[in-house]
Amino acid sequence: MPKPFQLDVVSPEATVWSGQATFVVAKTPEGELGIMADHEPLMGALVTGPVTIEDEAGARTTIGVHGGFLQVLNNQVTLITDRAQVAEGGKEEAQAVAEELAATAEDEE
Repeated sequence: MPKPFQLDVVSPEATVWSGQATFVVAKTPEGELGIMADHEPLMGALVTGPVTIEDEAGARTTIGVHGGFLQVLNNQVTLITDRAQVAEGGKEEAQAVAEELAATAEDEE
């Protein structure tokens, strides 16, 4: 069984997801990044796209994210997002949610 780590996905409005995860995939300007427990320390930018989380029970959650940053330090992973929302379905649905969040952000500017 994979070793869990603490994962928090936060936006200015709320904590979107928080708990023990065994795997997370996030989109950065360089491409997708997969993180498991004991990952080396890292900071990076997030781009508009899906984030996939696998929790301790093996359940998968997908979140649409628009912008922000990712930090990995001492088995604590934090995604500080400009906007984020849990998506119903898989990566395609999360990508659509992320694009909607990006469009909403542009309309508000």
